[in-house]
Amino acid sequence: MFPKEIELILARHLASCLAMPIFIVDENGNLVFYNEPAELILGQRFEEAGEVQIEEWTTILRLTDKDGNELPYEERPLVLALNERRPTFHQIWITPFDHVPRLIAITTFPLIGQADRFLGAMAIFWEVEAGKK
Repeated sequence: MFPKEIELILARHLASCLAMPIFIVDENGNLVFYNEPAELILGQRFEEAGEVQIEEWTTILRLTDKDGNELPYEERPLVLALNERRPTFHQIWITPFDHVPRLIAITTFPLIGQADRFLGAMAIFWEVEAGKK
């Protein structure tokens, strides 16, 4: 089911070779891949989760601000990158598949291919110690 666009295939390959946690969604926001370092933060192997529709992963992965307020759908970092086609940076709390809250710093950006073809978005994130910036 993974998209056939060469740029997404290459993005997935790049992510699989890097030590930074990376999460990739297609142009519709559907999860198409996250790498092994991301599995440690998300609490589930990609092979177990598989590709997930946007409606499902945005429900499973709970995102909150520093005060514990749930981020509205349209303010989620990857949704902003998708809808506004611009990069974002946030420090937020995530409660992933394993239900263990973690403070993360997350950078998202749209994936735009040759001839301005919109392909999706990518998130690079890392866990931050609570109390540190």
